Amino acid sequence: MAPRMDPLSLEVVELIGTVVGRYYEEYERAAAEHSLTGAQARVLGLLALEPMPMRRIAQKLKCEPSNITGIVDRLEARGLVERRPDPADRRVKLAAPTADGLNTATHLRDSLNFAREPLAELSAEERTVLRDLLRRMLGA
Repeated sequence: MAPRMDPLSLEVVELIGTVVGRYYEEYERAAAEHSLTGAQARVLGLLALEPMPMRRIAQKLKCEPSNITGIVDRLEARGLVERRPDPADRRVKLAAPTADGLNTATHLRDSLNFAREPLAELSAEERTVLRDLLRRMLGA
């Protein structure tokens, strides 16, 4: 039987869960303001960083490639994403944001205040420590 977590570790896990829950709630709200689902907004935000094949999007978002295909189809129908050949391998199609998609992704990111406001209350040193601790927890 695994040892029970100490009270401090339990509190940290609960706080992390609360932070994640609040982030997703705000993300869903912000996405809805742009008539997007949370999943569509996450895909669009990811593609705003760089175009990528559906399989890679699925890996990054930890879901099935078939789910990503449907999400990209809906984003493409709205004119926010387009499929284009990968210059490195013409057999591969990349999903890439259109100009409207980049604009929507920027507005979406700018409307997310949950993380920005509490983090602004931390000093640069505290944010650096928090970042480093989170990276360490993730094995990075």
